[in-house]
Amino acid sequence: MTTTQPARTGATGLAPVDVVLAAALLTLAGFQAALALGAPWGAAAWGVSQEGSLHAGLRAGSAVAALVWVGVALVVLRRLLGPVGRRRTLLVVAVYSCLGVLLNAASPSSLERAIWAPFCLVVAVLAWWAWRAARSEGAPGST
Repeated sequence: MTTTQPARTGATGLAPVDVVLAAALLTLAGFQAALALGAPWGAAAWGVSQEGSLHAGLRAGSAVAALVWVGVALVVLRRLLGPVGRRRTLLVVAVYSCLGVLLNAASPSSLERAIWAPFCLVVAVLAWWAWRAARSEGAPGST
């Protein structure tokens, strides 16, 4: 096993990094869904230091975000898109998560700095690792 090609496991053909990354993304989707449903975690979301539930606009944004993250997790688990779409999605998630590290680290919310900056860093590393593995198993001219 090399660092760029994680071992595939079981009948699913998924690498452990794929499973862990999908679990992280589904955790994020669950958090966003809870916010959309009115969970009182406003101080830990959307760059606002708002105690309690989010206002309607941000709750709608959280609902959309939850759906997007579920879709991304399905791509990671090879349930949506083909190999090229998966590689591109993994690269976008890695880059977007790096941006998330910076934005959450600069947030006025101490909860975002403490929770989401490290979370985004972990997701960025996992997505980059999965992207490298997907690139090495892909066709010539991989993205």
